[in-house]
Amino acid sequence: MKVLQINTVCGILSTGRICTDIAEVLEQHGHECKIAYGRMNVPEKYQKYAIKFGNSLTNKIDAGFSRILDNGGLNSKIPTLTLIKKIKDFGPDIIHLHNIHGSYINIKILFKFLKEYNKPVLWTLHDCWTYTGHCAHFTLIGCDKWKTRCFKCPRKRAYPKSLFLDRSTRNHKLKKKLFTSLDNVTIITPSQWLADVTKQSYMGKYDIYPIPNGVDLEVFKPTQGDFRKKYGLENKKIILGVASAWSKSKGLDEFAALSKELGEDYKVVLVGIRDELAATLPKEVLTLPRTHSVEELAEIYTAADVFLNPSRQETMGLTTVEAMACGTPVVTSNCTAVPEVVDENSGIVCENLEIETIKSAILEVLSKNYPNTRKRAEQYEKQKQYLKYLNQYEKLFKTEN
Repeated sequence: MKVLQINTVCGILSTGRICTDIAEVLEQHGHECKIAYGRMNVPEKYQKYAIKFGNSLTNKIDAGFSRILDNGGLNSKIPTLTLIKKIKDFGPDIIHLHNIHGSYINIKILFKFLKEYNKPVLWTLHDCWTYTGHCAHFTLIGCDKWKTRCFKCPRKRAYPKSLFLDRSTRNHKLKKKLFTSLDNVTIITPSQWLADVTKQSYMGKYDIYPIPNGVDLEVFKPTQGDFRKKYGLENKKIILGVASAWSKSKGLDEFAALSKELGEDYKVVLVGIRDELAATLPKEVLTLPRTHSVEELAEIYTAADVFLNPSRQETMGLTTVEAMACGTPVVTSNCTAVPEVVDENSGIVCENLEIETIKSAILEVLSKNYPNTRKRAEQYEKQKQYLKYLNQYEKLFKTEN
């Protein structure tokens, strides 16, 4: 069986690591897998899976048009035609879509090909972009226009940002036409929450199954390092936050406020902060750039006393599970999918995101012992989760043949 995955990145960031983890499981069971991707670089050990199309120039051109014309997903024509040629050369039995937004692919060309190719499509939704006229997340403002017709998008300036035009109505209508045009599609979501939301959209016509993202417990485990010594934090209580893209919706304001509330015995540490964003945060916050080294990330998780995830929009909360796998208890919000991964043996779910509530939860976690934090994370072991994908592939392949 041959499987082709399509995603923004390969082998890095959360979705890129999910792709390569799935590829490894397929390879272990005698199947062949390739990952077509359009952005950034691939770690050497994953090159054997990688099929690159497009480049940084075409990505920038695509992003530029998208920002001016609000036409995300409708550019990158030449890269997408290149992709289609490479798909035909590989000849997959199943095509597995992940994120098809991110200024690297043309959805009209892609779905025209998928309809003609007429092979089973598995589609993992990592956010809500598939059934909105613009945004990837809408829970922050409680918008439900996506259920019927998007218009006057209140998140036009959110990812994928549009600086001028609002074509959310046209985009929503076009996505519905394209994304519901295929007959043999199975939808996977990383949480029950996202499955329930997706069923309320036009994608609800398809079968939808929740499969949580998997964590590599051989990498994400209690890992000693020199992180505390390196940053002079030997006698501090570390409150850690990790994200690949920080924003208000990820709880950035709460981290900033906490850095002033908790006092000198505590240190708020944020990983994944760009330089320009770091300049806007209080000096009490230790900001670190994004790392593509999972080993380094495991050391940072282990060094922390509490992992805090006050996000208002998560489709699972993979960083939360990674922290738990490293033995670190967590404090999370009660928003969207995050509460699904936390229990009383691994941390606290806050009933609201008031600073006093979060602070109280952090202090309570610090006062307790959580010996079973990693045990909770073991439910999300990657082999266990991605064998569920293998079962889906085999079911689709058997039905097709």
